[in-house]
Amino acid sequence: METTNNNAPANSIDDQFVDAIIDQLQPLNPNLTRVQISEMVGRSTKKTNDYTIMVAKLNKFGKLPGNPAAIAADWASKMSPNDWLSEIAAAGPLVTININKSKLLKEVIRLVVEQKEKYGCSKEGNGETVVVEFSSPNIAKPFHAGHLRSTIIGNFLQNIHRALGYNVVGINYLGDWGKQYGLLAVGYDRYGSEEQLKADAIRHLYDIYVKINADAEATPTIHDEARLIFKGMEEGDEKALGIWKRFRDLSIEEYKKIYQRLNVHFDVYAGESLLSEAMEKQFKALEEKGLLTDDKGARMIDLKPYKLNVALVKKTDGTTLYITRDIAAAYERFQEYKFKKMFYVVAAQQNFHFQQLFKILELMGYEWANRCQHISFGMVKGMSTRKGTVVFLQDILTEANREMREIMEKNQEKFAEISDPDMVADVVGMSAVFIQDMSAGRNKDYEFAWDRVLDAKGHTGPYLQFAHARLCGVERKAGVAINLDANLDLVTEREALDLAVAISKYPAALSLAAQLAEPSTLVTYLFELSHAISVAHNVLWVKGQPRDIAEARMLLYYAARVTLGNGMRILGLTPLERM
Repeated sequence: METTNNNAPANSIDDQFVDAIIDQLQPLNPNLTRVQISEMVGRSTKKTNDYTIMVAKLNKFGKLPGNPAAIAADWASKMSPNDWLSEIAAAGPLVTININKSKLLKEVIRLVVEQKEKYGCSKEGNGETVVVEFSSPNIAKPFHAGHLRSTIIGNFLQNIHRALGYNVVGINYLGDWGKQYGLLAVGYDRYGSEEQLKADAIRHLYDIYVKINADAEATPTIHDEARLIFKGMEEGDEKALGIWKRFRDLSIEEYKKIYQRLNVHFDVYAGESLLSEAMEKQFKALEEKGLLTDDKGARMIDLKPYKLNVALVKKTDGTTLYITRDIAAAYERFQEYKFKKMFYVVAAQQNFHFQQLFKILELMGYEWANRCQHISFGMVKGMSTRKGTVVFLQDILTEANREMREIMEKNQEKFAEISDPDMVADVVGMSAVFIQDMSAGRNKDYEFAWDRVLDAKGHTGPYLQFAHARLCGVERKAGVAINLDANLDLVTEREALDLAVAISKYPAALSLAAQLAEPSTLVTYLFELSHAISVAHNVLWVKGQPRDIAEARMLLYYAARVTLGNGMRILGLTPLERM
């Protein structure tokens, strides 16, 4: 069957049914291409039918040849049910179509069996490069809820773009430069401990940072000392750079432990500090373009004509700012990667910063400026341990682990079957934190709530893990092997067909989630799939059934498990086989 959309997932069952509709529509509209006809066909929003043909959309391609309702009635009378389409009828200016669900069940299971972990993937990206800058914590500051959101969303973006055929470069752009490191050096002289630095660099440096900031409020001259040290760093002072490099290296080692626990990987650890030469080059480019103005020795770019105020790019003492370093980083990345898209996964509070950055890149004449996109997100409120406010992510994850272990231990029979309960508690705890974060639209603020996070029955991470583990349990305990040649004609129950429909929607959900850069789109789909699994599991037993029926149902559950696991991995979760 000829495909309509070359960019659509090659494994989309949806496309196959649309093609079946187009096969009958094209002879009735010989002047239209298949792609044009496909624009009239869409998924129905009503439960009573599966697809609709919207006659009025003929307007896009020329004057309507008559009354839309009359055209719909004519088309419906000339189209015929077949292996793919079961019912065709006119409804005013629409043609409504129901598909053959048994055909869908067989086709979708065939695809999942053939493609396994590749089910849902496509070649949409055609090997082009996508750069994702995410997480990006500041050295010596705690890895807090905002960094967690950036990490989760950025990891989702790199996973989903890889699945859609892009070459992805994940960059952790560390905040490792600026006057605050001068302040930290002053603080370390006063409060530093070699022993504590080696034991937990991030926490110790944060404690120092808090103390020296308190000192600086009482003694403002401390800020002058810090500025002098940072100026030395920018000018290559070996002592200042030596202290800074030690803080940076030890902090990165600590961060890597956190990322390993989160199952997040980066291709590049970059940092503002690595851009000195590139900044000079871009500063000259700004001068040559006549974009810089002088204000008492400070250099800035006037963006008021674009309602973006002014952007300060160099202070009076000659030191640089975030935006200066971001201009240089963007240029260097395009030179290296020639990216199709570059995503900055940073909190919504930085919206104005990125509006300024992208406008400056455009004014500099970089044609790739419009390939840069700020993926913003809202705030997490109330992320703390049960005992009180805590800003360190490690504490949140450790508490999630402990809470999940307590819940698991309540069922001693199941708990005894788990070979590594601490690992399972950690994975389920992180799934809980991840899914609460991704359930809300990324631009919405949300309230962190322990009771909701840990609920295995609601729309939570533990619920998804439970659905996956339950299917693995069916495979272990049913006494029937997975038979890829099972007779699927025996699976006719409404619950089975509904589950097959849910499985078939995965490629489209994946594609839409990538298009919107919205993890909640995929999370919502996985909850729908898990609900369909639960409904089917309650009535379609495998154990104790005649072998041919048991094998057919088992193959359906296998397809559901593979699909659920694929989606969970895109979200950054590790699907569990027991819990």
